[in-house]
Amino acid sequence: MVKKSFLLFLLVFATLTISFSQEIDKVVNKQIYTSYYSSQLKVPLYVVYELNNGGGEVSRKGMRFIEESFTAKNKDYSKSGYDRGHLVSAEDFAFDKYLEELTFSYLNVFPQHPKLNRGSWKAWEHKIRLESKRSPLKIYVGGIYGTNKIKNKIAIPDYCWKVVYNKNTQRIMHILLFKNDATQAVIRTTLDGLRSKLNYNINFSPK
Repeated sequence: MVKKSFLLFLLVFATLTISFSQEIDKVVNKQIYTSYYSSQLKVPLYVVYELNNGGGEVSRKGMRFIEESFTAKNKDYSKSGYDRGHLVSAEDFAFDKYLEELTFSYLNVFPQHPKLNRGSWKAWEHKIRLESKRSPLKIYVGGIYGTNKIKNKIAIPDYCWKVVYNKNTQRIMHILLFKNDATQAVIRTTLDGLRSKLNYNINFSPK
């Protein structure tokens, strides 16, 4: 009985260690956004960007995801069952082809369940884009990562999240948690509530 309890403790400890070993080792400025990236997990822990009068008519047809030496690759997502979800929406910068192409980088991608990526996540991208036409926004987007991975390599977020500031008022408009599964569940929370779930630190600021 003691041996079984000890083995169970080791299993729980190992799981927590894997879950909490999340460090940013690359901070990359991509002109329109900054990616805070984990080379170990092969995903951005979060990105930060500003959006003013987002949207446009430039087609994303033919745009390809850009691989870096330390990022995920196209083959990593092949037949995984997950979409390559943009943290910074391509449509946010569809007023300029060059800027839109910058969003097609693995510095701006995490695995998303197809129903989330094409459902409530997309709907909120559209809503926030419309809000950017009324006021300039500062937006934080990231993932809450546990132990799930694609091919034991690419970390899969249990939740995706967004924090949206109105830059004119410097007040928070939205703090949203999205369950990364077929339910597409969206939960409003607080900064304290979000921080309590994150395994990394962020200095949230409207400036």
